[in-house]
Parts: sequence; C-alpha cells; structure tokens
Amino acid sequence: MFLVRILAFLLLVLPSEGLGNDTAVFRGSSRYRSDIICTVRDGRIYKGTSSYRSDVLFSIKDGKIYKGTSSYRSDVIFTLKDGSIYKGNSSYRSDVVASFKGEALYKGTSSYRSDIIVNFRGGKIYRGTSVYSSDVIASFPDHLSQEELSAVLYFLGVF
Repeated sequence: MFLVRILAFLLLVLPSEGLGNDTAVFRGSSRYRSDIICTVRDGRIYKGTSSYRSDVLFSIKDGKIYKGTSSYRSDVIFTLKDGSIYKGNSSYRSDVVASFKGEALYKGTSSYRSDIIVNFRGGKIYRGTSVYSSDVIASFPDHLSQEELSAVLYFLGVF
C-alpha cells in the first residue's frame, strides 16, 4: 500500500515530459539517440532532444504552424486545412504548397504520381515514390498528426 501511494504521488508531481509522451524524429532509419534531429512534444517541435523553450522550432495550434513559441497571426508559417498545406494564414487554392493524399505528400494540389514529394510507410519518410532504405529521409517510432508531420517536413527542407 505504501508503494502505491509513493507511485501515485510521483505521477502527480513529475512533469509529463518525463513520462514518455515525446516522439523523436531520427535521421534516416537510425534509432540512435545521437541521430535525433527533432522532438515532437505537446504541440511543439524542439531541436534535437531539447526540451528548453529557447529550442522550440515550431508551435502547432488549431491547424496552424507558428515560428518558435509564437502564437501571433503574423508568425504563422503554414495553415493546414482538409489535408492541404497553405502559405501563412491563406486558405486560397493558389496558395497550397503541398497536399496529403493517402500515404504521400504531393506538390501543390496535384495528384499525379510524378508530383509526389515524399511518401510515408511504417514510420519512415521516403523521398519521392521510393521505398528503398537508402531513400529514407527520417523516421519516427510513434504516430504524428498531419500538422506535426508538416512542421517536421518543413524543418527537413522538404518543401
């Protein structure tokens, strides 16, 4: 009974970051800690394995990706709506940068196979239409939302 009380106390006192709700994004198909390029945690993308506020690359809120920790309208990099990634706060079709369709990300509003930028399979991001291990750009062990995935892809320079 004493042990149960201690565990309950620790769960209430410890910050949630220490409980494993982070998703690490690795370079290529690596799983080494030294190859973590960014970490997704609580609607934010951090540099490497950092959890410092100063290392926040992007913040995600209500389908919008913001610079750093900002939540100002002027700091919106992309808006996600219905699987499409729009420039800034736009929702005009002409401002679609890329679109999620199935397990792929296409240029603009295209649905042509030749316009696939990257595809996703089994927690890995592949260049174009490839599924070769040599074409893995990054990998992640846990599920990422479209918003989180978009921020990671932007950080990787995919679009």
